[in-house]
Amino acid sequence: MRSIELREKYINFFVSKGHKQIPSAPVVPENDPSVLFNTAGMQPLVPYLMGQPHPYGKRLCDYQKCMRTNDLDEVGDLTHHTFFEMLGNWSLGDYFKKESISWSFEFLTKVLEIPVERLAVTVFKGNDIVEADSESANIWKSLGISEKRIKYLGEDDNWWPNMESTGPCGPDTEIFYFRSNDEIPEEFDTSDERWVEIWNNVFMQYNHNQDGTFTELPQKNVDTGMGVERVTALLEGQTDNYASSIWNDIIETIEKVSNLDYKGHEKEMRIIADHIRSAVFISADPAGIKPSNTDQGYILRRLIRRAIRYAKKLDIDINSDWEQEIALAIINKNKKYYVELEENKDVVLDVLRTEKVKFNRTLENGLKEFEKMINKVEGKVLDKDHAFRLYDTFGFPIELTVELAKEKGIEVDVEGFKEKFKKHQEISRAGAKEKFKGGLASTGKIETQYHTATHLLNAALKVVVGPQVHQRGSNITEERMRFDFSCDHKLTDDEKQKVQDLVNKWIDAGYPVIKEEMKKDDAIKSGAECMFVERYPDIVTVYKIGDVSAELCGGPHVSNTSELPHIKIKKEEAVSAGVRRIKAVFVN
Repeated sequence: MRSIELREKYINFFVSKGHKQIPSAPVVPENDPSVLFNTAGMQPLVPYLMGQPHPYGKRLCDYQKCMRTNDLDEVGDLTHHTFFEMLGNWSLGDYFKKESISWSFEFLTKVLEIPVERLAVTVFKGNDIVEADSESANIWKSLGISEKRIKYLGEDDNWWPNMESTGPCGPDTEIFYFRSNDEIPEEFDTSDERWVEIWNNVFMQYNHNQDGTFTELPQKNVDTGMGVERVTALLEGQTDNYASSIWNDIIETIEKVSNLDYKGHEKEMRIIADHIRSAVFISADPAGIKPSNTDQGYILRRLIRRAIRYAKKLDIDINSDWEQEIALAIINKNKKYYVELEENKDVVLDVLRTEKVKFNRTLENGLKEFEKMINKVEGKVLDKDHAFRLYDTFGFPIELTVELAKEKGIEVDVEGFKEKFKKHQEISRAGAKEKFKGGLASTGKIETQYHTATHLLNAALKVVVGPQVHQRGSNITEERMRFDFSCDHKLTDDEKQKVQDLVNKWIDAGYPVIKEEMKKDDAIKSGAECMFVERYPDIVTVYKIGDVSAELCGGPHVSNTSELPHIKIKKEEAVSAGVRRIKAVFVN
């Protein structure tokens, strides 16, 4: 079954169960400042999972673009991807476990025609705080899942997001598929890698309070997620995700530009296919992300450069248009569902080409640095620090360093490099855990204040700089707000002061923040500001702040500007061509 069919069958099924399809949000989040990218289908829905009414009602479904890079070094195996699509359906205080589990089972066994004997599930086994989820287990039994195929697991496996995070949370039940032609075991062994997770149903029924207690939520939500890439491969009988119909056009293009077969070069081609695909979707996003050394731009740069390194391993002519051919194959395959790929095609191709040229220069500099290191080597061994510098600064994989050193009759401290690299990974993953955490507990009082302040900042920029200014992205923490906007020049000190003074004047004015629901066309005609107009549903939420600001937005917001402290602009800088960034903080 091709991914197109899977998407359509999924959406049609849940629409038949009373759900409304909502558009896929951009890959760069608009209203979740805690993350660099949307990492799951639920992230754009955080305000509604917190209790804010959704314009489309209480039953929703979609397919969502997602990015996860905390396991970047795992890409190259059979199953890992950075960019992927997530199918999801939600209940916002409507149905709960019985309907959710029953419909998941019906979709898998009736619509996708998966034999029930190939399915197994896990449920939460309980702890000294929350009891076991026997309700979900009993529902699965009533549907025909054998008791031997139901496993109770702990909070690390079947609790979302985790027992430490405060805010809405709850048990989940995960559905597994037996991915093998071997005889299917009667009993489900969760350590048997032939069982592959395909769907996760999260039941948000508790609130983890600040005092450590758990209480039942008045609005119980259901949040589900199914990966398109993994399930498509399973349905097509592939044990290698990259052998499925999602990837075949892309892999064939890589075979063409490299004059090599996929077989025997799987790792390199998977990495190139995955990374170029991710780079295409990031650079096509309306947020206007360009390669840089920070945040989303850093991820984009790293993906492109890693793809180039592996293209070199396949002896692809780096100076040819190889990356353009691969990108066009990806755009043509997906433009029906994501129109921004076609609309921003030239931008995508330019980003890839420009970064390729820059990285080629970096590689040349790296080779010069390598020669300097070799001339200073003592004892015929290149130490771990030098090897890691070549990797971290110049993008040299350890294999390349070893190969170059061998030609000079010099060894490399590979084990020392691996230890240093492992520490680097642990630090990166710790950072990624914070950057990519997302979820419902990440929007507190201060973040809500900062989010409202971005509306005022946007409006002030339009007054001071000009109406051509538009928001291009934002990121908020408890310590500061960061706001990206379209602008063709560096702001003068006078412009920055005027913007700051105007925001603070509006804060002092005590303007009410009014929420209205209306048709999208009417909102746009009224002059409401919007970052990604094509991604909003037909009915939208508009937040108006006095007569100074009106924006399509999902929240959260204060009810009056008087609730905000004054802001101070700490820095204004370039992000990419035509995009500037302001960093500001609250002051007493």
